[in-house]
Amino acid sequence: MTATLTAPVAERGVLTISAQAVERLAACAVLEVDDVGGAAGRVLGVSLSGEDLDHSAKVSAHVGDGTVTLDVRISIVYPASVARTTERAREHLVSRVEALTGLAVTRVDLTVTALHTTAGPVRRVE
Repeated sequence: MTATLTAPVAERGVLTISAQAVERLAACAVLEVDDVGGAAGRVLGVSLSGEDLDHSAKVSAHVGDGTVTLDVRISIVYPASVARTTERAREHLVSRVEALTGLAVTRVDLTVTALHTTAGPVRRVE
């Protein structure tokens, strides 16, 4: 069954996308990029727990007048290039958030809070 909208566009109402919804979309979208992981929560700049790839990325968004700006904290798997990985993450965030919300992403600030090694702990022989 399909619905047909017969009311004029001006009478259909307004769609508002909250900053919190954009933050959640962006937090999921950035983890779709290879070698990117989450960041620990912080209070007054102090990490509340260890940085972990399995945490979600921390995102704050400012939505206004059809645009959005993002501030994202992530971690990266070492030895991936930080510059290339953050550039891929930025491009991916812009395309995914614009596609999912219809809002224009005007700025993405990325902070890398940790580098994770893929190797386990090193054994020492004495």
